[in-house]
Amino acid sequence: QVQLVESGGGLVQPGGSLRLSCEASGSILSINAVGWYRQAPGNLRGLVTFISRGGSTYYADSVKGRFTISRDVAKNTVYLQMSSLKPEDTTIYYCNTFPARENSWGQGTQVTVSS
Repeated sequence: QVQLVESGGGLVQPGGSLRLSCEASGSILSINAVGWYRQAPGNLRGLVTFISRGGSTYYADSVKGRFTISRDVAKNTVYLQMSSLKPEDTTIYYCNTFPARENSWGQGTQVTVSS
């Protein structure tokens, strides 16, 4: 099965932007949908956004208008462009299939929004 590895986190000031990458070990078109999740209190991971094989997208209300999911099929990579970042966006971000495969969570990538 295709494995997904996220990268691109870092420290950014409030109002700034950051782009995360999710690289697949195989064709991303072999996956029904790829999602970005983030860790919430209690170690739960909440869905932020996903992009389907057909290109349809979904965004959680908390990020709508600020985050954009996209993909480069040739590079087998899904991106999460985050803009107008807020301190409350600080957490670990993960990519996984949507719905998530419980045995496929990676290490995630830390995003810290702070001045």
